[in-house]
Amino acid sequence: MYKKTNFKRKLIASAVASCAMTGFSTQALAQEDASMLEEVVVTGIRASLERSMDIKRDSAGVVDAISAEDIGKFPDTNLAESLQRITGVSISRNNGEGSEVTVRGFGAGNNMVTLNGRTMPSASTFNGDGGGSRAFDFANLASEGVSGVEVYKTGKASITTGGIGATINLKTTRPLDNPGFTASVGGKAVMDTSNRAGDDVTPEVSGMFSFSNDSGTFGVALSASHQQRDSGTVGATVNDWGIYEWNDITDPDRAWNNVDVDVTNAPDQGQYYSRFYDLRYEFTDTQRTRDNAQLTVQFAPTDRITGTVDYTFAENQIERHLGQSGQWMQQGDNLQAVTFDDQDIATMVYATETYANGIDEGHEQQYANQTNTLESFGVNLGFQVSDEFSVVLDVHDSEMHSRGTGPYGAGSVRMALANPSVSSREWWFGAEFPTYQNQYDESKGGNTGFPVNRDGTRDPGDISSTMFNLRQADQKSAVTQVKLDASYEFDNGRFDFGVETREMESHTLNYAAENVALGNWNGGYPGEFVGIVEPFDIQGEFEDWSPRDGHGFIGDPVAMYEQAQTYDRYDGIIPVDMTQTADNLVQEDTAAAYFQIELNGELGDMPFAILTGLRYEQTDVFSSSLAARYRSIWESNNDVAIRVDPTVESNLASAEESYDNLLPSFDLTLNIQEDLIGRFSYSKTIARAGLNSLGVSASGFGAGGGSTLLGAVPTASSSNPGLLPLESTNFDLSLEWYYGDTSYVSAGVFEKNVMNFLGSETVNRDDLLGGIRDVTAGPRAQQAASDLAAAGLSLNDDNLLGQFIWNEFAQGSSEWQAEFGSAVYTGTADQNLFLAEQAGWDPIANGDDPVYTFRTSTPNNGREAKIHGAEFAIQHFFGETGFGIQANYTLVRGDVSFDNLGDPSDSQFALVGLSDTANLVGMYENYGFQVRLAYNWRDEYLNETNRGGFGNPRYIEAYSQIDLNVSYEIIDGLSLSFEGINITGENSRSHGRNEAMMWDMYDLAPRYQVGARYTF
Repeated sequence: MYKKTNFKRKLIASAVASCAMTGFSTQALAQEDASMLEEVVVTGIRASLERSMDIKRDSAGVVDAISAEDIGKFPDTNLAESLQRITGVSISRNNGEGSEVTVRGFGAGNNMVTLNGRTMPSASTFNGDGGGSRAFDFANLASEGVSGVEVYKTGKASITTGGIGATINLKTTRPLDNPGFTASVGGKAVMDTSNRAGDDVTPEVSGMFSFSNDSGTFGVALSASHQQRDSGTVGATVNDWGIYEWNDITDPDRAWNNVDVDVTNAPDQGQYYSRFYDLRYEFTDTQRTRDNAQLTVQFAPTDRITGTVDYTFAENQIERHLGQSGQWMQQGDNLQAVTFDDQDIATMVYATETYANGIDEGHEQQYANQTNTLESFGVNLGFQVSDEFSVVLDVHDSEMHSRGTGPYGAGSVRMALANPSVSSREWWFGAEFPTYQNQYDESKGGNTGFPVNRDGTRDPGDISSTMFNLRQADQKSAVTQVKLDASYEFDNGRFDFGVETREMESHTLNYAAENVALGNWNGGYPGEFVGIVEPFDIQGEFEDWSPRDGHGFIGDPVAMYEQAQTYDRYDGIIPVDMTQTADNLVQEDTAAAYFQIELNGELGDMPFAILTGLRYEQTDVFSSSLAARYRSIWESNNDVAIRVDPTVESNLASAEESYDNLLPSFDLTLNIQEDLIGRFSYSKTIARAGLNSLGVSASGFGAGGGSTLLGAVPTASSSNPGLLPLESTNFDLSLEWYYGDTSYVSAGVFEKNVMNFLGSETVNRDDLLGGIRDVTAGPRAQQAASDLAAAGLSLNDDNLLGQFIWNEFAQGSSEWQAEFGSAVYTGTADQNLFLAEQAGWDPIANGDDPVYTFRTSTPNNGREAKIHGAEFAIQHFFGETGFGIQANYTLVRGDVSFDNLGDPSDSQFALVGLSDTANLVGMYENYGFQVRLAYNWRDEYLNETNRGGFGNPRYIEAYSQIDLNVSYEIIDGLSLSFEGINITGENSRSHGRNEAMMWDMYDLAPRYQVGARYTF
């Protein structure tokens, strides 16, 4: 039904990048590479690939590497983009740029990223949300300051724990490893063809120098870069997919309560079917500024002592505007006709609704401003006690701070807008790209005295505010690490041992002012932002898909908020202060000791090397949460908000846990022939649970889309401070044939048996945060239901809320009498609309209402799974022609997949991130030219389980990308370059239980860079 990205069909040439591996004084990661790192560095593609190949060949276990082609010249502008060219490594992208890495099926949170062997803190918030991930975002680091990357796929006793998929070590320049003076300066002009609001051309500038004196006793290196990128996106999204069982159409648990609906191709009795909640088109305009710097000073007063002091700074500032055109399904009496497809889960592929009093088309506008700052200060002292014995002490203190830096102390400012004059609506799903079509009636919509602009067009005079939101998330993570490593060399081997302490602290604060009612859900004040809101042809922004005719708008939500404060009708409502919603602290103190021994010998006439060791770690965990209390507010028919109750103080809860791990490792390297190497590795590795899973509070409250009397199922998530780390038993077997100076073929298989996999159990809980009262099911709601039954009126969310408000607020009020005189409530559309739009008439839970029973998802360690796969790679240069190729293919399989036909009320466990990947790189280097054409492909994979309120999966569909890099050295040291990223403009798409259940899709565009670089 859909276009598939087929690897064999789209395979074309590409170029992988590599990088110069410089020394790294902490021997824990690179002891076996010390001799190679003293070689004279030769620049260029071929030389860098040769160095990377040497690292792979000379390492114990399975190690891949990327080397800089020259000082300050990494193969790709983005580190993640370079890493994806390594076998077994795949990436996720954000705004078309590599962000996080997956290795052998394990996502970013289960891989350890180190900088010069040091554990780096991670912090990630955006748009006022987030703050609980361990994943390292490579978008925060520029590649110009990195000299090399090592990817350790097998465990070693000497390596800091935390990565089951891999440990990824980023290496920076050490001046004493680069004798004399070297420097590089460069600049690029970046042209992102997706940009619509920023500058068409943005700058990237970088510089680096390294100096060491003639005696090699003192050295200093400094690198700095400044990068700006302006970009945009356009796409389509769905908020949720409801999964229900087909039965009597009059059943109140149905997706609608309307026996007159015209159903085409109805599902079978008892069959699962799905329906979309909404369809929205959205666009973003993003401006990103990234600044990086590193200063390194080294001092070697004698041949036996080397001291290194370094400081690293990285800051990524992101400013984004997002606009939407949203079409919510209202259901009930509005729904007129639906069509289902023939899939196992019958999916709603067409629907139409009518609205007697008009309904809104949403045009929410969001402004987000985010800053991520990394600072790291470290000291390294190496002492060669004797020819055989050496000691290295390494200490660092690093902090990552991710926070919103927008106006009003917020990371996100959101103004929800509406055109309230939609009289009917149609949706079409089932094709790759879903569409919609609205009809408008300008006699509808707006409060009395505030009609839409009745000029027959959709313009800013039709647009009203509905709700206003402020959100802020602030996460600060810090790591203090002390390592003492020692090594004793003896004939045919060496003995390594060491100790380590690591203190990690992550503190996350969340604040919000949510759904502050301005024009309210009915969009009661059209035209209030004329001069700020402007028409925007969002349909015209799509290049690869064809929406139906429609309308969009764009406007600054900050300016709208300022404008709204000038209206008397909002006095006492705005300005608004944010309320603290969460205060979560996680502290981990880890103490470790290890030893490992390397033995070299011969088996017959085949040299071999064995590296075996044992690591012991003990970790103490402290978690605390200052959790706010919540209450429910019934804002409209199917909109029940669960928000912070500002009248009740927050509660502090805390917990302490501890665990220890004994982690053996064994690597055997056998030189079968001079150019043929076989490897076997066994190890145990661990990865700790995500920070958001280790708290002691609940979050993510959802009321279920209406009254619990009518079947709404409230949902929530809670954390578990007692979670143990994932523990994997790993086996690797590989064969490598090095048949040329820069050519090799390798093949390997791996298996990972993982215990304590994080799953999720779903339990019904009514004790969350002391109990949250349910306004939709208490005595007042029950009385309203009884009154409807007595009057012979339909029992649905519209009428139940209407009767509720009539009983509590409207009956006998002057507002009701002015509108309807002495009439009683009869459930008409006019009455329901009037009742819903009155300020101050939203029912709020009180002490007589029952507490919600939430379908609560809680993480646990009750899962085991097995991941296995194979990796194949080839690198070949065609003599002295200058031409070469790289190619690799990785297969990854697991034994636990998602059951797409499973019960939507069950919380499923499945392995995420598993997919095949492939790279093909063609390259040429001769006569001053360097050319790389790189093709990367990743097959479809499960990215998420239990999404939304119906336990749905999210599959990222197969994606491929072609990148081009060309440079020419005009004179010695001076080169010009051209880069193209995603030059064919490939797009992204994800879906749920079947491909018709689209979650999101984005129309992506190429990015080009023209640059110059001078090295001296």
